[in-house]
Parts: sequence; structure tokens; C-alpha cells
Amino acid sequence: MRSISRVTGVSINTVTKLLVDAGRACAEFHDEAVRHVKAQRVQCDEIWSFSYAKANHVLSAKAAPERAGDVWTWTALDADSKLIISWLVGPRVKDAAHSLMYDLSLRLGNSPVQITTDGLRAYVDAVWENFGESVDFGQLVKLYGPAPDGHHRYSPPQCIGAIKHPMFGNPDAKHISTSFVERQNLTMRMQMRRFTRLTNGFSKKFENHCHALAIYFVFYNWIRIHKSLRVTPAMAADLTDKLMDWSDVVAMIDNRELETKIRQAEKPQKIAYKS
Repeated sequence: MRSISRVTGVSINTVTKLLVDAGRACAEFHDEAVRHVKAQRVQCDEIWSFSYAKANHVLSAKAAPERAGDVWTWTALDADSKLIISWLVGPRVKDAAHSLMYDLSLRLGNSPVQITTDGLRAYVDAVWENFGESVDFGQLVKLYGPAPDGHHRYSPPQCIGAIKHPMFGNPDAKHISTSFVERQNLTMRMQMRRFTRLTNGFSKKFENHCHALAIYFVFYNWIRIHKSLRVTPAMAADLTDKLMDWSDVVAMIDNRELETKIRQAEKPQKIAYKS
């Protein structure tokens, strides 16, 4: 954001306002447009980042805001169209898993569907409470070797295997996989500076982190052409037959601002009486 401010010669406050306006417009667009998705296989996962400071450093950080610390981005991806159907930003807890599955259940337009997650226990209750017997659910539990030594302390442990667990319903074992959603996690980390490790580009404010993600998911679903599909995920999922570009996002921001001004103008004016 400060790079944009320097290159364009505008105030950082102007850039921040644009981020907020665009984030809110994109979040509303995703909520309205990603509905009745005809997905047969959905993969879910969560990716780590942090806001202001890592969880271990929040107590010693200077003037840390309320939501400082580790932040997890939960995603539900259609394995065929690669569409991000639902996403959520929050802690890695049971309530967040439940919220993701509840939102996912509202956006799917067909039944049954097969859902695959990692081995996080919170998913089991969340899937059952929101889908019940109408879903085929499986978990892919990965096995990791010992942690790297001090010379490779930023490298993750080596994955030495994976076990497929059919949880309930009748999931197809060959489709119990999280490969596509994990690949999308890599795309997210590579294309957003806020997710880059060991830099000073991390989010300083939780709300701005959410706004940036809202913009990214509209870009990923509706603007960016998927390399193997040759179309955008939204087109592959039959949500649209048109390719969007950034001018459409700008139009969203302008339309939202205009609608806000109209609503404010239509509000009854308060009359002050003097005695």
C-alpha cells in the first residue's frame, strides 16, 4: 500500500480508503453472485497468516490492537471449476469451522456433494451439523516427519504419508484429496504480499486484511484466467459467461458509493426543537 502511495503520489489515507471501499464492494458481490453452485467435490482447508504481530509476540507488542495475532483464512473450493465457493477469516477454532460450513451449505445448489478436509477435528462436527446425511465426507490426514534442524528452521516438516478417512456418507476414496485447495493456498501466498513470510508486508490491521482478501477472491474467481481451465473459475462453474476485468470492480465501488449516498439522502432528517 505504501508502494502504491509513493508511485502514484497520493496520500496513504487515500489508498487505505480505496482498499476499504473495494473490499466492501467485492465482499458484497461475492455474497450475491456465488450462489447455487453445482459442485460435486468440495475441498476445504485453512492457511495461516498474522495481523500486527504473531500470537507469541502480541503481549510484548506496542499498542497491539484487539485482533492482533494469528489469522487463519478458511476456504472451500470446487475441485472441478476451482471456484472459491466460501471463505472466512478468523481463528482456527470450532466456531470458525461451523461458520464456514454453514455458509457453504447456503451456496451449494445441488445434493449430494462430497466434501474433503484435512484432519482438523472441528470439521467433523461442523459438516455433520450443517449437512447431516446429505453429504459424503472424508478427511485426509497427513503424516509428518521430525521438525527440521536449526539450519532449516523455516522449512516445514517433511510429509511422509497420508491416510484417507471416510467419515460418513459414502465418499469416493479416490477423491478424498485436498490437493487443489492446497495449490490455491500457494497461489494466495504468492500473489498477496500480506501472506509473504519473513517480510514487513504483513497486515497491520485485521479489517484491512479481510478487505484485501475480498478483493483477491473476486480477482481469482472472476478476473484471473485459470491456466489449465482456460477460463475463470466463475465461468467454469457456469456462474457467468463473461470475462470480468478491473473496470468492473471499479464500477462496483462507484455503484456502491452511489447507493450509499441515495440511502443517506432518503433517511428522514431529524428536526431540533428549541424551547
